[in-house]
Amino acid sequence: MFGCCVAGRLLQTNLQQIDETKAAFELPAAETINHISVFLLGTVPFPDGYGATVHFFWPGKGFQLLGMLSNEKPSAIFRLRGNFVSQSSYSQAAFSNPAQPTTSADVTAVLGISIEPLPQILEQVNALPSAVPKPVPSPSDGAILAEKIVKHLFNYISGFVSGSSGTSLSPDSMVPMSLIARWYESFLSKVRAGGIGFLERQE
Repeated sequence: MFGCCVAGRLLQTNLQQIDETKAAFELPAAETINHISVFLLGTVPFPDGYGATVHFFWPGKGFQLLGMLSNEKPSAIFRLRGNFVSQSSYSQAAFSNPAQPTTSADVTAVLGISIEPLPQILEQVNALPSAVPKPVPSPSDGAILAEKIVKHLFNYISGFVSGSSGTSLSPDSMVPMSLIARWYESFLSKVRAGGIGFLERQE
């Protein structure tokens, strides 16, 4: 039902069933893991009203909730390096007992998956630090954001359109609507992939 893939490694489908609602993947050489992708294989959907929480276990530090999967969200990518915080939770004893202590050079971590009712899952996921709502921007923040978006559009178009001098964008330059449509699709793709941080990096 589930698969996982550590960036730079082969796909793992060697899921170990713990009980009717819990399963786990062993992740050898965990100290080298940066990102991990978890997904439904598409063979068996969740029952109506159910999904799964995804947990990461580091020996000696317990389980940490990473996020969730559902029929509407059948895959997710999680960044592990730099984000793991030692914490104890009710899920620590839910999966198999950790292996015997290992050296830091050869750590086997565990990716735990727990099938649960969606309301219970959403309650846990909404409590994650990353789920804390951001402050509502003030009107001045909106004006600054609008200015950055327009600047991004101008910089994009100026890379394709030449003015009458043939060297740069001018008030007389003709801009094809298809170019603006391409910018719009590219802009939305960047926002969906990583938010609006890229606007801060533009010159």
